[in-house]
Amino acid sequence: MAASSARIAGLLFALFLFLPGAAEAQLRGHGGPVRSLAISADGKEALSGSFDTAAIRWSLAKSAAEQVMRFHEGAVNAVAILPDGRLVTAGADAKIALWKPGEAQPSQVFEGHEAPVVSIAASPDGTSIASASWDRTVRVWLLAGGAPRVLEGHQMNVNGVAFTPDGKSVVSVGYDATVRIWPLAGGTAPTVVTLPSPLNAISITPKGEILVGSADGKIRFLSAKGEELGEVEIAQSPVIAVAASPDGKRAAAATTRGAVGIVDVAEKKLAATLVGPGLPVWSVAFAPDNRTLYTGGADRLIRRWDAEKGEPIGSVAMNGPEDPLAAYPGDHGAEVFRACVACHTLKPDQGPRAGPSLSGIFGRKIATLPGYNFTPALKKLDIVWTPETISKLFEIGPAEYTPGTKMPEQKIGSKEDRDALVEFLKKATR
Repeated sequence: MAASSARIAGLLFALFLFLPGAAEAQLRGHGGPVRSLAISADGKEALSGSFDTAAIRWSLAKSAAEQVMRFHEGAVNAVAILPDGRLVTAGADAKIALWKPGEAQPSQVFEGHEAPVVSIAASPDGTSIASASWDRTVRVWLLAGGAPRVLEGHQMNVNGVAFTPDGKSVVSVGYDATVRIWPLAGGTAPTVVTLPSPLNAISITPKGEILVGSADGKIRFLSAKGEELGEVEIAQSPVIAVAASPDGKRAAAATTRGAVGIVDVAEKKLAATLVGPGLPVWSVAFAPDNRTLYTGGADRLIRRWDAEKGEPIGSVAMNGPEDPLAAYPGDHGAEVFRACVACHTLKPDQGPRAGPSLSGIFGRKIATLPGYNFTPALKKLDIVWTPETISKLFEIGPAEYTPGTKMPEQKIGSKEDRDALVEFLKKATR
């Protein structure tokens, strides 16, 4: 009965997305933050991935969903559109899926990573893809089949990957603050550049200039050989997404606090700052016109911007869902929890996320919430969620306390912060 109800709900959701007359500046449809974006080379379609575990193929002319793809068992962290129109999705379940437009299931699945895949890139000729993972590796996959080439060297999570314009090298960035340029021919060792801050994102211009987004709120520029060319401060918060325009003249850099900087690449200066609802912006992508910018973030919308004017496109582009923490102004525990909003809801009716709802968490045994697909490893653990066990989770970290979890590794070192978080959850999850 539950499965039947879920199928009916899914059909109603799909029908809603296809209703005529809904075209507007924003693209609405995801039930969770929009984690990743890609625009087709002809500018007619977009592909998005979300913390709600779904990917959506959009008609940009209609501002409507053409296809909802559900395959991954966690957040869809990365997407790409190949030159021939095929679609690529990658997720927190460590899987990469290759899709033909309109088909209900992927035509190929690539497995091998041992942790979430957070970035993917298609080669210029469309014959291979590169993937970056929190297992500290980069892998290059031939779409024709065969074992991937595994590139090892990063000492922490690999957060971004891109092909050089000639397709002869792959460039990766990681939380270890290194940029690594990997030649794909022969056995040449990578060029390694160490920067002052952990790195979250990468994009490469058509001329080969490397743009990286860092945790100190800056976007840094390197030559194709790894020489440092300059930096631009975007905001006082980590840059988590970067995109260069197709002509390489502009770059967009998005931050955890919602600011999106538009950068003049040649001048190495901030040209404009796009102001949204103040929630994290996880993804940015330019249209082929080099001017229209698409952003996806924690408000679950895909927004359109005029990057030249620095303005939103559409009269309602500033509207978004209510902040789930607006009811707790000044609550220190709520501010600590803000980092968790992307993956967890506080109420049972707030839509799907990458992680389970925390509603009624106290007194519940781990991995027993109905309707959420927990890993087999978590189901074997004998943990009941109490103030003490939740505090312990963040004191020693999910990887050690709950081995086998899909939850990103994060610790709260301050006992005061952990106590505030627990007190907030007691109020907010009743």
